[in-house]
Amino acid sequence: MDDFSQLPEPEESARWKGLVCPNPVRDMETILMAHGGGGRLMTTLIKKLFLPCFHNPYLESLHDGAVFEMNRVRYAFTTDSYVVSPVFFPGGNIGSLSIHGTVNDLAMCGAKPLFISAALILEEGFPMESLYQVALSMRQACQQANVLLVTGDTKVVNKGKGDGIFITTSGVGVVEKPVHVGPERAKVGDKIILSGSIGDHGVAILSLREGLEFETRIQSDTAPLYPLVERILETCPEVRCLRDPTRGGLASVLNEIAEKSQVGIKITEASIPVKEEVKGACEILGLDPLYVANEGKLVAIVPSEKVELVLETMKKHPYGKDSAVIGEVIADPAGRVILETRVGGHRVVDMLSGEPLPRIC
Repeated sequence: MDDFSQLPEPEESARWKGLVCPNPVRDMETILMAHGGGGRLMTTLIKKLFLPCFHNPYLESLHDGAVFEMNRVRYAFTTDSYVVSPVFFPGGNIGSLSIHGTVNDLAMCGAKPLFISAALILEEGFPMESLYQVALSMRQACQQANVLLVTGDTKVVNKGKGDGIFITTSGVGVVEKPVHVGPERAKVGDKIILSGSIGDHGVAILSLREGLEFETRIQSDTAPLYPLVERILETCPEVRCLRDPTRGGLASVLNEIAEKSQVGIKITEASIPVKEEVKGACEILGLDPLYVANEGKLVAIVPSEKVELVLETMKKHPYGKDSAVIGEVIADPAGRVILETRVGGHRVVDMLSGEPLPRIC
């Protein structure tokens, strides 16, 4: 279908009202980099084009994966693609990133990751030694996450028609515990916990890409988060929502939750952990850490009466040792995120509208 104007409009509902983009998706003749950046343009593309085409209850949830039931067993299914540049970066490479990202999407559904598939698109001329290192890191990441890579595919494109290597993965997991987590479940009074410092991954990629050097080497935080999620679910089966703030960063994830649950979210700047070197790099580059990508952090929204118990549990795990309560769910303004600044002022934290860090995952 070449004429997007003929696509059906999404169903009118509260969750879509208020989503206004200055550049409606069908008014654009071509795809922009920002359409894959995890922010407003990508959200608009999904809701205005893909949701009407493939409308169904599983897709409509706009979660990190689809949760479904077969033979009284609940499963989660997810898929993702990785186009990071450069392929190798401090703390990992595209191989480990692809495995960690997939198991984390399953974990955010409350699912224990089980199986993964991987499809590799290789550009002619990509070094065989580099491919071996990528495959080796994928194997190690699978072992670390306790999952099996059980099927895959390989394609090669002509030199100049790719960018070294792209990886697409899918994953299947099982929801073992009687939990229900989703971006639509946040309730007024809930507390928001962040599992650690933000911006590490995006700044690590950008600093390497731009040849920036700092006194302390900034490394990606890429890591498999299910072991931490398992502890959280054991401590608080009532957890409302789990999300990993990847593309678009913390700001975009919180906006998605606020819009989907039709609640307000208030966060406190002084409570949000950011490493000094990351903060310094962002100041030099003119970036806001709230919008910078992460690959080993999660946001947990929990009932207020369970927040201290969950926080204590998270701090005991290596992937959550720097966890902090960063805010709460409020009634108004519904669908918006408000930041209390260090000087006591307040500002709206909108969803990412551009693409400050291309190709970070």
